[in-house]
Amino acid sequence: MKGSDRPLCEAYDVALLDLDGVVYIGRRPVPAAAEAVAKARAAGQRAAFVTNNASRTPSAVAALLTEVGVPAEPDDVVTSAQAAARLLAERLPSGAEVLVVGGMGLRHALYGEGLRPVSVASERTAAVAQGYDPGLGYGLLSQGGQAVARGALFVGSNGDLTIPGGDGPPHPGNGSLLRVIEGATGVAPIVTGKPERPLHRESIRRTGARRPLVVGDRLDTDIEGAYNGGADSMLVFTGVTGPLGVLTAPPNRRPSYLAPDLTGLLAPHPEVAASADGHRCGGWTVRRDGDAFGVTGSGDPYDGLRALASAAWSTAEPPPAEALAGALREIGLPD
Repeated sequence: MKGSDRPLCEAYDVALLDLDGVVYIGRRPVPAAAEAVAKARAAGQRAAFVTNNASRTPSAVAALLTEVGVPAEPDDVVTSAQAAARLLAERLPSGAEVLVVGGMGLRHALYGEGLRPVSVASERTAAVAQGYDPGLGYGLLSQGGQAVARGALFVGSNGDLTIPGGDGPPHPGNGSLLRVIEGATGVAPIVTGKPERPLHRESIRRTGARRPLVVGDRLDTDIEGAYNGGADSMLVFTGVTGPLGVLTAPPNRRPSYLAPDLTGLLAPHPEVAASADGHRCGGWTVRRDGDAFGVTGSGDPYDGLRALASAAWSTAEPPPAEALAGALREIGLPD
């Protein structure tokens, strides 16, 4: 857990923002997100929008952002499809034939890197690029498996096993679909999206960031991706992850900063002071005795969460979830 005596929009030159669960949910804006991005931009921080979704083109993503009140241009968007196309362009000759097992976003990205996307495999197919597409059928998956079995390079835009299902259970994501070809061929794909490094590298290359801050709502993609890329990160609680998930996270999924939403970009973040007397942040003190936590104080509950996270992360193994849930209730936050 880090502290910053300056607002994060001043301390970091580029905010690499996840989209679904951070800026919007489906096609609905996340409350306070648009205003926070506008204020961060006014303070001099560039906003870039980084997504594992390979089905949409950057132009389509920028149009959706603008629709939810966050004006954006295609150059502000970085997708896992672009990272996949970059990796393939570095390994294949210009004009190489790539079978697209996915949608228009992936095809557009491959064209942009000078490769030749095709919909039917042939003996000349040098690679198979797979990305999420809700219309993906057995025939194309079968062709992809045959091409990989013949030696084509196999690249997946992202490995997310599920995607949000609206108001219902989650739907199978690209990671689940990748396992069809992997299971048939025994060949594991090279994955380019979060939390793997290619998408982070592509984001830095396209934005020129010198001190990036990764902002997301998922520990296993956004925060772990920042860790793998050597960048600081801020977790927001407008999407998938809740406070208890943060407290029990392994080291490679622990964010640098915590905030209720994107307004966390606009404020300083108090540092946690740890000593034999406990972990202090703002008006809160958390004392740990083995797997028991004593919470005293008052004030901003997120200061209490920072202190509690510092205490929970002070040992290699996370403490029991039951003890942490009780401490969260004392702070006034849900688990």
